Amino acid sequence: MTGSAQSRSAWRSRAARLGERLRPADFHPEVAAWLARSRRGPWGVAFSGGADSLALLLTLWAHWPERRDRLVALHFNHRLRGRESDADERFCRRVCAALGLRCRVGRWAGRHRGASEAAARAARHGFLARAMRAAGVRTLWLAHQQDDIAESLLMRLARGSGTAGLAAPRPVQAMADGRTFLRPLLPVKKATLVAALRGAGLRWREDRSNAGMDHFRNRLRHRVLPGWIRASGRDALAGAALARERLDEDDRALEAWVDTLRPLDRRRRTLDLAVLGGRPRAVVRRALHRWLLSLAPPPDLSRQGFETLLTLVERGRPSRFSLGHRWFAVIRRGRLTQQRT
Repeated sequence: MTGSAQSRSAWRSRAARLGERLRPADFHPEVAAWLARSRRGPWGVAFSGGADSLALLLTLWAHWPERRDRLVALHFNHRLRGRESDADERFCRRVCAALGLRCRVGRWAGRHRGASEAAARAARHGFLARAMRAAGVRTLWLAHQQDDIAESLLMRLARGSGTAGLAAPRPVQAMADGRTFLRPLLPVKKATLVAALRGAGLRWREDRSNAGMDHFRNRLRHRVLPGWIRASGRDALAGAALARERLDEDDRALEAWVDTLRPLDRRRRTLDLAVLGGRPRAVVRRALHRWLLSLAPPPDLSRQGFETLLTLVERGRPSRFSLGHRWFAVIRRGRLTQQRT
């Protein structure tokens, strides 16, 4: 047997062993429900080469052999760690070759040393969108796990997010462009994934920058979360995951309430303030947010600007509020409209 054949055999046998440790029954129930009603079309998997994404890719490969020819791994090389980033790319290509999977790779052009988390994330998401279009993929599997929920929750609390932000990351996320993002591993802890990989004899790539303290998420992961878990005296990660579920329920209920009121006329881009009168501020807030998104282009209001406009909308009195670039929000005769100077 040649070296490449041995490599293929080793990866496939280890993937099968991992499949014995990680099963679809471990997936989030919403993802399981999605699978029960919709399996058409190719699947994309965001694949960094790290433990989480490797576990997800191999689990899908092991449990859905009939879909292997329609499974596409998507790897983005940020090129932020020099040779290590290129080694991540080579690793991902080798894994996909051994499993007989297609692998699409993107590379961040230019020099971006010191780039922010937001900039790197935007570049990665841009690549994923382009790669999915090119491959005809509408479903993207993402490897967020239970630890990520706690980290995201604490990060968003620091920013003052509402229920919509605190309910992220969601297990099934329908995007405005028709794509669907799936996060099946949200009920699974990082330690469980690592133990399953080691038990199957698998190795993965480690991003050494994750051990640094340059980024907020890393500081939370290494300095805050361990102490928070110890201080809680309970399974705080599972508690954060449960809180996320409850916040998601509340957010969906509020969005459904706005749907029943139907305050927004998208064609005329007006908001009917009469039907919002006396409603809870959370409902009015969502209706105003929808109105702003219906404008072309949506104005980039500061948090303070949005809160000021929200107060005017609640009062319902005739008024004008600048949206920037010579546009105004105008309240008159019980309606909110956009006017240009």
